[in-house]
Amino acid sequence: MSLARHINPEELVERLHDAHLTENGRQLRQKMTTSHLTPYSTKYASETEVSKYELPKEGAPADSVYQLIRDELDLDGKPNLNLASFVGTYMEPNATQLMMENLSKNLADNDEYPAMMTLHERCVSILAHLWGAKKTEHAVGSATTGSSEAIHLGGLAMKRRWQEARKAKGLDTSKPNIIMGANAQVALEKFARYFDVEARILPVSKESKYRLDPELVRKNVDENTIGVFVIMGSTYTGHYEPVEEISKILDEYQEKTGVDIPIHVDAASGGFVAPFTHAQAGGPKWNFELDRVKSINTSGHKYGLVYAGVGWIVWRDESFLPQHLVFELHYLGGTEKSFTLNFSRPGAQVIAQYYNLIHLGFDGYREVMENCLRNARLLSKSLEATGWYTCVSDIHRRASTGAASDMLSGAKQAVLGEEGETSADYVAGLPVVSFRLTGEFHTKFPHIKQESVSLLMRARQWIIPNYALPPTEDKVEILRVVVRESMSLDLLDRLISDLVNVTETLIDEDRVDLSILQKQKPAGDSRPRKQAKKAGFSEESAKVLEGKTARLAEGIHRSVC
Repeated sequence: MSLARHINPEELVERLHDAHLTENGRQLRQKMTTSHLTPYSTKYASETEVSKYELPKEGAPADSVYQLIRDELDLDGKPNLNLASFVGTYMEPNATQLMMENLSKNLADNDEYPAMMTLHERCVSILAHLWGAKKTEHAVGSATTGSSEAIHLGGLAMKRRWQEARKAKGLDTSKPNIIMGANAQVALEKFARYFDVEARILPVSKESKYRLDPELVRKNVDENTIGVFVIMGSTYTGHYEPVEEISKILDEYQEKTGVDIPIHVDAASGGFVAPFTHAQAGGPKWNFELDRVKSINTSGHKYGLVYAGVGWIVWRDESFLPQHLVFELHYLGGTEKSFTLNFSRPGAQVIAQYYNLIHLGFDGYREVMENCLRNARLLSKSLEATGWYTCVSDIHRRASTGAASDMLSGAKQAVLGEEGETSADYVAGLPVVSFRLTGEFHTKFPHIKQESVSLLMRARQWIIPNYALPPTEDKVEILRVVVRESMSLDLLDRLISDLVNVTETLIDEDRVDLSILQKQKPAGDSRPRKQAKKAGFSEESAKVLEGKTARLAEGIHRSVC
């Protein structure tokens, strides 16, 4: 054994520093100096602007970049106060932790992440059973990035089945069409445009509750109709469309003509609401219990209670998914089948979805959805109790009287409802409150524009969109509040109080002051505003006072759902 000699490490390091080790004339070892003490003590605090639109030549300290970006994001609204969106903004800490731990997992890589794919399969199975899949059929499905992708997949499957059936009979396949209501969310129209299908967009009306009219479906289907999009939860008012009634009309059409037209149910929100609430869909069937319903989609990131980034589509049987649309892949180490518009995507949301399904169970989801509906009813009744607003949505109206006004005795019952009641006592629908100023209010205060309510509420950090109803009904503007899981009773009290205060402020102000509200630029818009004076006002203000401002018929609801 050789003798060991003690080495003084400090002496060794000092000798190495004194050696002036160099490489290509550059000294390799230097004593460390601190470039900054805090994220705000760098040159980016006051001397140098952060590069915004071009890649910088040199990087910047990580803590400084983090702080700069975080500070800029402080200008965003608060997600929990964004009442325009159906997308969830809250998840339990355990679910969030699971997502953080699995952020790097790719849902497209079956071979690398078999456990995650098993959870994916379980989610599809759970949803298929929840939506009434039959034991004699073999349901198939997939996670998607959201309902938009899921709708495109469902529509594409219907188009290919229609083409195959027509080709087998030697018939023309060049003029496919699909039926939807004018209240359809933009993803449905995108499918038709992107995949060369004629979109037969049927008008909606007050009589049809601003949803797809079954009688118009009867008049517009033909041999080239690849399917009908039926919505479980209208973006505008939360009404469920009558899936069973439309199914019966298509049954009658098939008996007369032999043409079999399927239904795809867009249950982006309703897929996680209708199965759990006591109201269900109000009585009629809407899911795979109807043979004509071939596929259903939903958004896990809406009332599935997962953060944005996951949707689902399920076909009642694998025979309704044309096999030539399914790709078999081998290059990731194993064999996998894929029918999606995307490939690589995060898998963490799928894991979080499974967590919610198992953690909450049926009773847990029911409690959440009933709470949402209860709060939405309270908001609806409170708004109508002011005498200033009337609700276009119907979830606060008694089921026994349909859309008629609820004649309860006593002010307390009128607002709070009776003890022990559930959603089954009311008209079925999503927890959405669509409301507008009454005709009497407009008569008394003609200078007040409804959009001003939305703008003043935004000043209090609430985001409540104001937009026109679908074409043919677009003379009517509505404000809309989506009640999500995170809307507590205390927060609801504050919302009602702020709406009342804002309305009172508008009543007390004069018409000139109101014009200022319309002059605001979109957030982040730094372009100079062109001013033109007209009768003492800017051109924009004058248009506001004359009621000539552009309406939001194609507006905010299209992008926040």
